[in-house]
Amino acid sequence: MPQRFLTRLALSPQKLREYRLLRALGEWIYEPNLWHINRHSAASAFAIGLFCAMLPIPGQMVVAAVLALVFRANMPISVSLVFITNPFTMPIIFYGAYELGVVLLGMEPTIEAFHLSWEWLRHSLNDIWLPLTLGSLVLGILLGAAGWIAIQWLWRLRIQRLWLARSLRRRR
Repeated sequence: MPQRFLTRLALSPQKLREYRLLRALGEWIYEPNLWHINRHSAASAFAIGLFCAMLPIPGQMVVAAVLALVFRANMPISVSLVFITNPFTMPIIFYGAYELGVVLLGMEPTIEAFHLSWEWLRHSLNDIWLPLTLGSLVLGILLGAAGWIAIQWLWRLRIQRLWLARSLRRRR
């Protein structure tokens, strides 16, 4: 993994102590494992971030930060991955989650025409909340697991390559 690149992007706990707003959160926010990048914290952060990105709720970043704290994952990675769902990708992702939920529940789709407006959402929310929630949770779990496995695999592959290069240098 590009550990040096990610480390340069991440804020250090020393820099975080300079922000007055974070002082109100206490000392737990400065725990080193929340800011260091290692195999466990990066893989867990990808799982948390991808899972939270699929949640159809406001405040996905807060949920990702709390889960990163609970599971000792890298907080900046966890929170930044939430931005996968942005105003451009959100309709596609949540419509796909809704369709997945409809299939899993064995229901007929109730959306006849989609209109991006508060009025449409207010009238349709009663019909779509269950398939959307189920589809989002399943999609989040699958993507989170895939992200965790991918980071573990990529990290292991990188270590194997480094060991191979090291052994080849020793033979010369």
